[in-house]
Amino acid sequence: MLSLFDPFREFTFGSVLARLLLSLVCGGVIGYGRERRNSEAGLRTYMQISLGAALSVIVTLYEYRMLQTVWADAVSAVGLKFDASRLASQAITGIGFLAAGMIIKRHYQQVKGLTTATGMFATVCMSLAAGAGFVECVLTVLLLIVVVLDLLEPLEKRFRLQGRNLTLVVEMDSVEDTAAVMDVMERSGAAVHEVELQSAHAPVSAVFVLQLRRDRHSHPEMLGLVAELPFVRSVQEFW
Repeated sequence: MLSLFDPFREFTFGSVLARLLLSLVCGGVIGYGRERRNSEAGLRTYMQISLGAALSVIVTLYEYRMLQTVWADAVSAVGLKFDASRLASQAITGIGFLAAGMIIKRHYQQVKGLTTATGMFATVCMSLAAGAGFVECVLTVLLLIVVVLDLLEPLEKRFRLQGRNLTLVVEMDSVEDTAAVMDVMERSGAAVHEVELQSAHAPVSAVFVLQLRRDRHSHPEMLGLVAELPFVRSVQEFW
């Protein structure tokens, strides 16, 4: 490990303050990126969970030091055993419950919040390292989290748009219009694998799962073909 960060590994007021500030700044960097993308968890949320995770490790280190010094006589009298992983493991368990609450099921079987939940989990683990003074690990993980959450997002969207599998949610005037929508899709070269009717009352809503041919229409072109039908009220791609 780099000797440059050795002062962070000392257990003094200055090092404790530096660890807390490090976790706060790293959580803020990640939270700011999520805030810009209108994520459910934003700047303050990430800063607070980072601060709390780092504090759990610092309290563990403080407790261990006190058991070795000021509380040593009481420890020897009662035979107390110290579990250094207890508070840190509870912090991970707690963020698991919080992250699970961020995952919600929306219309048409759509699940939202998985990226936010996993990002929060990774941020807490990073902050545990910050509380322990493992600065090299913290800075490396911060860079990797930013790359995954922010820089890879446009690349992920590009891959999805270039893919052949497509799921559309279409609102129509009546149930009979479902067959006409399927006909347009099939005439454009798409293979319709599944049709699920969500509502039989006007406006009728249906989910179409299809696969496009590589030499035919793209995702936006298929949406345009369906949207041009006179009986279609709305159409959107389901990610």
